[in-house]
Amino acid sequence: MDIKVLVPLAHGSEEMEAVIVIDMLRRAGISVKVAGENDIITCSRGVKILSDLLIEDIEVDDEFDAIVIPGGAVGTQRLIENEHLRKIIALHNSKGKLIGAICAAPTLLSEHKLISTDTMITSHPSVKSQLDSYNYKDDIVVEDKNIITSRGAGTAFDFALAIINRLINRETSLKISNDIVYNIT
Repeated sequence: MDIKVLVPLAHGSEEMEAVIVIDMLRRAGISVKVAGENDIITCSRGVKILSDLLIEDIEVDDEFDAIVIPGGAVGTQRLIENEHLRKIIALHNSKGKLIGAICAAPTLLSEHKLISTDTMITSHPSVKSQLDSYNYKDDIVVEDKNIITSRGAGTAFDFALAIINRLINRETSLKISNDIVYNIT
């Protein structure tokens, strides 16, 4: 299995959403690359994360099976403003490949017009009003075609397990859930 996932981070990204997703996907045997706007990312609560590579060093046409975007208001805004990342995600989306966005990160999909108005989506309640023109749901995890969205730090395990389920299978997500003593909702 050689599944590759890109997790872009910027200063102000939500560390729980980033670390839980990275850890859970790696437990599933998925190759995760953390792409930062800098070598060291200072997250929303001051936790520092080392980048595997810089966002600017990714070729626009590099192939990933999924791109998973953690939230955090400041980090999301910085990722929205990164033109190089926008090109990477837009090309990835045009190929129908999986995109995950949690917390405030679904606003990136909206800002860059990567989803249609009938797309089912969720987010952190604080940015819900920015996503009212979509088919908004209050569910913990919402899946619609190649898009998986989730609510926030408290739903990061469910979000990561949904991504594992999609990229590998339900049995793997259930095994990992059991291994970490987490009950899937």
